[in-house]
Amino acid sequence: MQAFISDIHSNVEALTACLAEIDRLQCKRIVCLGDIIGYGPEPRATLKTVMQRAEFSLLGNHEHGAMYNAADFNPRARAAIDWTRNQLSRRDCPREENTQFWNYLDRMPKEHREGAVLYVHGSPRDPVREYLMPRDATDRQKMDECFAKMGDARLCFVGHSHVPGVYLKSGTFLMPAEIGMQWQVSEPAMINIGSVGQPRDGDPRSSFVTYEPGAGGLGGVVRFHRVAYDVAATQAKIRAIPDLPDYLADRLGQGR
Repeated sequence: MQAFISDIHSNVEALTACLAEIDRLQCKRIVCLGDIIGYGPEPRATLKTVMQRAEFSLLGNHEHGAMYNAADFNPRARAAIDWTRNQLSRRDCPREENTQFWNYLDRMPKEHREGAVLYVHGSPRDPVREYLMPRDATDRQKMDECFAKMGDARLCFVGHSHVPGVYLKSGTFLMPAEIGMQWQVSEPAMINIGSVGQPRDGDPRSSFVTYEPGAGGLGGVVRFHRVAYDVAATQAKIRAIPDLPDYLADRLGQGR
């Protein structure tokens, strides 16, 4: 069984809680789908932990924004990524560690394929920046193009929107709560695993997914997990940093 995490957004409390649950489940592998950094108060600690625990991480739009250009971010997200960029290059921290951080970000792939499974941050059509939202399930053109970009893959695991669920090729979006928090793989699908550090589905608990392939790598079971963490602690850390908007703390308590 393997675990997928995404959109941690510099939230150490949330990441620690999820990793404890992943360890309890005895997952043999952890893959990160991007956005380790951004928004939250502890980018260095979060990035270091993911580098140690995940087999690899994909490139998220916040990593891309930190390395290149965040001009298309909204003002609050841009303020956070500017602060994050400075934190990863702090002169009072070891230069070697700073270099390791930036080299890791620079090596992040935009997508990863393993047999019948594709991993991206955003969508198969635009691996880094395109959102998949529940309303998109009825957008036939977008869904057809996304599934076509999957190629031979039957499953695609994504993050980015912070809203977990299953997008079926047949045109349906399944919310985790309505399927008992698990889905038996039965047809091609895109699985949004939700967000570890900033959920946006109205539930402030962290979200991650585990996947147990079936015999021969086909079929299998996808399970959605929600984990409570110390939201107030993360909120306090954000509010203590003048460069981070209080809004980024407020939204954590609302799961928005």
